[in-house]
Amino acid sequence: MGFSGHLVFACSERPLLEAPLFGGSGPGLEDDVHEWQPRPGGWQTLQLEQGVWQDEDLSALVEWTGAPACVADVSDSSIALVTGLNTDGHRWQAWLNLDHAAALLVEEPEDVDDVSLWVTTPEFEEAIRHKRAELDAEVQADAEGALVWASAAGVQTAAQQSRIEKLLRARETFVEELFDALLDELGFPETAQSSPQL
Repeated sequence: MGFSGHLVFACSERPLLEAPLFGGSGPGLEDDVHEWQPRPGGWQTLQLEQGVWQDEDLSALVEWTGAPACVADVSDSSIALVTGLNTDGHRWQAWLNLDHAAALLVEEPEDVDDVSLWVTTPEFEEAIRHKRAELDAEVQADAEGALVWASAAGVQTAAQQSRIEKLLRARETFVEELFDALLDELGFPETAQSSPQL
């Protein structure tokens, strides 16, 4: 079974766990948090088990660090919704592993009695193709948002939008690897070691 939880990426001279938003999580928080190898310049990634992170925490983290941050909401290591936020409140989002995301986001018809039977039908496959096309149509804008966010983070990047779009359309067994690759592609300084294999 894959990882489900959040990958939090932000910049601070202090450990991200010192942020006030983690203060009320209790003394057992260390069991629910894994730190990835930090990137140069104070960029840190925390891997948080489900239940530690709330949607409003991203704004609190950006305010505490004074720098843009992003979070990937990961489901079973196969899908992630990445949300980035700048200090001026500009927000962007992008799905990773679009095929899996399309299957997750397909809406069931109201007349379906047994979902387990519906997912074996040609209608289900067509619904996935339609949802995948919808998500694919958003990739260009998603890539633009990611580049604006990285620029606001002060990354001196020569990132090409076409390469970001290709990555957003890519497939990986572990979506955590796609998230790490996205940060690399956006121009954030790379770690000396790769992120943990999950």
